[in-house]
Amino acid sequence: MTATHTPQQTRQCRQPRRTAAEETGARTDEAAGLISGARERIDALDDRIIGLVQERMAVSAVIQDARIASGGPRVNLSREMEVLDHFREALGKPGTALAMTVLELCRGRI
Repeated sequence: MTATHTPQQTRQCRQPRRTAAEETGARTDEAAGLISGARERIDALDDRIIGLVQERMAVSAVIQDARIASGGPRVNLSREMEVLDHFREALGKPGTALAMTVLELCRGRI
């Protein structure tokens, strides 16, 4: 019986293994270890952020459904301005762009 490999596994077999320093762009093994650990932490934080955004989307959908069912509009612009202000105050100008993205994700599909 012959082993079968995915295309990615085949490429990995042909490419020489990169050192931790090469993977991270660090010049020492100590720095590479620090960077690798910090990247793992960032990946875990990103997973939590994604989960929180998905949770926010679900809660926003409940609010929108209730508002529409009561005869109101799907979007409350004054509330969105409050959210934009909150993000800007906490994170500065880039916070506004982040809030716009979050609001866009949470508005749902028409």
